Amino acid sequence: MPVKRVSPEAARELIEKEGYVYVDVRSIPEFEAGHPEGAYNVPLAHMGPQGMAPNVEFLSVMEKSFGKDARIVVGCKSGGRSLQAATILLSSGFTDVIDQRAGYLGATEPGWAPAGLPTAKDPPADRTYAGLRGKAK
Repeated sequence: MPVKRVSPEAARELIEKEGYVYVDVRSIPEFEAGHPEGAYNVPLAHMGPQGMAPNVEFLSVMEKSFGKDARIVVGCKSGGRSLQAATILLSSGFTDVIDQRAGYLGATEPGWAPAGLPTAKDPPADRTYAGLRGKAK
């Protein structure tokens, strides 16, 4: 199943008008440095001493935190990890996952922050990875 990819502005419209949730799949430090307002954080990979390492709990935390029929927009730094995450989720039975193609910072087009969309740095505990992971256990 091909992944539907949208601009940051279209992602915001889906969230505001159609009830989608934004799941930021960047690492915890990247998320804490700034993220789309209202986003949840479920890292696809963790930063470690040897660089990025896959988060082996990604899929299980997603499955336990969001129903497979949840309306989800995934985003990352510039679009690579979120496309990978969307592909994993769709192939695992999630039915409504959309990739926000430019991510938070952007690459070939402005991402969420450079597009001037609302950002935050202090998420509620239930939207952090620690909070979601704790509830998923």
